[in-house]
Amino acid sequence: MSHQHLDRLSAVDVGFLAQEGPTTHMHIGGLILLDGPPPPFESILDHVGSRLHLVPRYRQKLATPPLQSGLPLWVDDPSFNLGYHVRHSALPPPRDEASLLRLASRVFSQPLDRGKPLWELWVVEAVEDDSGEPRFALVSKSHHALVDGLAGIDILGALFDLDPAGRPDPRAAAWVPHPEPSPAELTARGLVGTARRLAGVATAAAGEVADPRRLVARTRDVAEGIGEVARTALQPPSPTPFNVPPGPHRRIAVVRAELSELKAIKDALGGTVNDVVLAVVAGGLAHFLRARGEEPAEKELKACVPVSVRSAAHRRSLGNAITVMMAPLPVEIADPVARLQRVREVMDGLKDSKQALGASALADAQDLTPPGLVAQASRLQFSARMYNLLVTNVPGPQLPLYLLGRRMRSVIPIPFLAGDRALAVAILSYDGKMDFGLLGDYDALPDLDQVAEGIEGALGELREAARRAVRTEQRKAKRRTPAKRPARPARRPAPS
Repeated sequence: MSHQHLDRLSAVDVGFLAQEGPTTHMHIGGLILLDGPPPPFESILDHVGSRLHLVPRYRQKLATPPLQSGLPLWVDDPSFNLGYHVRHSALPPPRDEASLLRLASRVFSQPLDRGKPLWELWVVEAVEDDSGEPRFALVSKSHHALVDGLAGIDILGALFDLDPAGRPDPRAAAWVPHPEPSPAELTARGLVGTARRLAGVATAAAGEVADPRRLVARTRDVAEGIGEVARTALQPPSPTPFNVPPGPHRRIAVVRAELSELKAIKDALGGTVNDVVLAVVAGGLAHFLRARGEEPAEKELKACVPVSVRSAAHRRSLGNAITVMMAPLPVEIADPVARLQRVREVMDGLKDSKQALGASALADAQDLTPPGLVAQASRLQFSARMYNLLVTNVPGPQLPLYLLGRRMRSVIPIPFLAGDRALAVAILSYDGKMDFGLLGDYDALPDLDQVAEGIEGALGELREAARRAVRTEQRKAKRRTPAKRPARPARRPAPS
């Protein structure tokens, strides 16, 4: 994993910085529940410190070249203090999940300090659940300019172990930061970064010019993709009660499911696990709209669905390697199976379309845009004309992980709010579970639990529909299979 001093941010990373304001905090993260009483806090500090060489970016901060002569850079923080980033807290009675969600909501209501590395990890003691067994929690919070969803999952792999006993990493060593660069060095580095990007584009173009057919085909595909993105912007979604500017404070709600449930639904009714996710989110929003006295049949909603374009070679790189698609949320369809089929049809069409390619090309073009214009370009991407809310589904590890011998039970993902949106939904699978994390504005969505209740209900409807479909197929198979006739008894030989 190469996270060098003076690395240049991409335009996508800078876009997340540009969207941040007093009420839009562009950090993401998760609420991690673990078994057992927590280890001593000093042991956790030592453990995190021993793994930071695996994620060097976590000891780097932002530096901006003077006069916007280039995009911001990551530089080593010579005053890095691990105790500032890893924090200690505990729940007051009753120490239940509602108390834990309130604490996480307060943590996510506070912006990260731009003058320091852009992450925090809160250790929360005294967590209780229905089983009566001791628990503790971690609240992880990193700026979206630092990580995307898949990179965040790989950071879990850096801090957690597959073996309860864990294993020390012999590569860990004392960290010696580079000296802070001067303004002249920042300016020079920014100009070099722009030149390298131009050279990279020229090299790629030269490769395509060598094969004119490839160049023509790609040019046509990119043009069609940009056209599809433009048509999406010309067909804005319906306004909703959660399409309002968010305030600074947050609420968090949770829906828990089993990954096997969603797989059983898609096996019985068709589609993919992601199609099922979008269908149940649509069902949850329809329930919410009805509870608010609005008619879902009169709405046409869209979700922004991030799509990873991270290659296997860059799997453990930080920063953002994503593009987006605008997916339907057919709240107007009351029947849960028909709703899933509609999602499946449109998503199949989007996969065959060039919308993601067009969005990716626009993002790549921003890397060549003057820094002062990148913020304006990012505002278009977060425009209310594009989508109603973010719905992001990240696949996590499907085997248990451990922190200092304590097993991680679940991870509740926490997204971000930006633009005129007071609601976002993130989904993460881990060790056979699939948890939905709902983030809402504190004032705009006092009834955020209505969305969670609706998602649970929509999931239950599809679960029952899948069972009926399986029983129907079993009856059909039974009718198609001819019944075996009982074997005739052997005839006894006649007596001689």
